Amino acid sequence: MRFFTKFFHPTEPVALGIDIGSSAIKIVQIKKKNGQAILETYGELALGPYAGLGVGQSVVLSPEKIALALVDLMKEKEVNITTKKSGISIPFSSSLMSVIEMPDVSSKQLAVMVPLEARKYIPVPVSEVMLDWSVIPKSEVRPEDSSEYSTDTSSTDAPKTGTKMSKVDVLVVAIHNETIARYKEIVVKAELEASFFEIEIFSTMRAVLDDALRPVMIMDLGAATTKLYIVERGVIRSSHTINRGAQDITSTMSKSLGMTLEQAEVMKRQVGVSGQDKNLNEVITLTLDYIFAEANSVLLAFEKKYNKTISKTILVGGGAVLKGLAELAKNNFKTEVILADPFSKVSAPAFLENILKETGPEFAVAIGLALRKLVEEE
Repeated sequence: MRFFTKFFHPTEPVALGIDIGSSAIKIVQIKKKNGQAILETYGELALGPYAGLGVGQSVVLSPEKIALALVDLMKEKEVNITTKKSGISIPFSSSLMSVIEMPDVSSKQLAVMVPLEARKYIPVPVSEVMLDWSVIPKSEVRPEDSSEYSTDTSSTDAPKTGTKMSKVDVLVVAIHNETIARYKEIVVKAELEASFFEIEIFSTMRAVLDDALRPVMIMDLGAATTKLYIVERGVIRSSHTINRGAQDITSTMSKSLGMTLEQAEVMKRQVGVSGQDKNLNEVITLTLDYIFAEANSVLLAFEKKYNKTISKTILVGGGAVLKGLAELAKNNFKTEVILADPFSKVSAPAFLENILKETGPEFAVAIGLALRKLVEEE
């Protein structure tokens, strides 16, 4: 009887993406139906209160407290999570990423040589990290699909470059074993079934990039930091972290305008730089000008080094939903600037279209994780 029930009512694959950020946890649940990825639910929970701080503040919590917050979020009636099958993000700051030059040899030879060469770039013993790598395809070669850089990957077969050049660039990614252990502890305490951990930028790329071959810059404006990535044909060519983020805007507003951090956070979210208050706009742009200047330096350095033009800048992260940010960014960069729209990768009710576009940038990682997990579940 059970067989016939399953045959006539096949279960639809369901997947959960969990993005544990420095100031909030974001989750997205999607399912596969008739060949489409369909949004079932999504939610967000601030982590500041779990450390006695305000909403929007960056915190460092124990695995126990993160698991508690995660369980609280999944239990919320408005969210209504129904699966524990998930993928979880690991912060970019917990990884080490380098592009190293290697001889153009077979993938089997590289598998032996890369860990030895990587020792020069990793400040801890290789035995203490989970190592992954992939050959960066040459520009004149038809681009290959980039591999997934996550903790469940084994040695990657390097794509053949098809050229007579003696050297190839190899992207090496390392995650400390202690970091993996910490996230496994969160999974156990939250009673989840997580089949992989993935560095946040690779989840973001899955959620926001199209098939364009020209280089793009992804600008991830988080609470404590802003991360910049230049991606070309699915491969990260450059990365940079700026020690300023959305909470710095809140802090500057609080000090300059004589209000509490809580009041500043509310005003920042409600008004941003889209209002008529010149004082408020000037205070917010103080922090943004610093971030834009750093980002421009990274952008121009890449263009000069590789003699290539960045085609567009994609804004993601919780800070990217600041009202008026996209317009300011357009005035500061010599490229097209767009707000990421990761929810466009899934089917959702039409009445949610506007709110999903507004909140989309901060759910890019969670959506990217859910999309990968959904493929696993099929």
